Amino acid sequence: MRFLIQRVKKASVSVAGSVLYSFDGNGFVVFCGVAPDDTLDQVNKLCKKLLKLRIFEDENGAMNRSICDVAGKILFVSQFTLYADTTSGNRPGFSSAARPEVAKPLYEACCNFLREKLTCNCFGTGKFGADMSISLVNDGPCTFLLEA
Repeated sequence: MRFLIQRVKKASVSVAGSVLYSFDGNGFVVFCGVAPDDTLDQVNKLCKKLLKLRIFEDENGAMNRSICDVAGKILFVSQFTLYADTTSGNRPGFSSAARPEVAKPLYEACCNFLREKLTCNCFGTGKFGADMSISLVNDGPCTFLLEA
């Protein structure tokens, strides 16, 4: 399982022109990729790490605060392309990504875990498997890859 995390100042996700979730202020856009052999243990491990990741600045300008410390928001989006194989040829292969019937329950487990830990107004998602439009304003930019 992979989380690509971008620290942002604002973000939104839309499907077919309809906004599903948006926020202004401190937050993350998290792109979630699932591999075929991922487990619920990995979900718990990565979600806990995400919430504790100290990448917001404290009063001294050091990255020392977590998303919870700054009362930030999270936009959480499924993205199978995090498992793209680009080692040969010019067209990526996606055989390393989990099939939807495996990925969707694990993605939803991540969403449920994070929803329980954050207030309902601080967490939103895209739509699994949909063609989404993501808009964001990077803060930093700061981008991190978490893997389990």
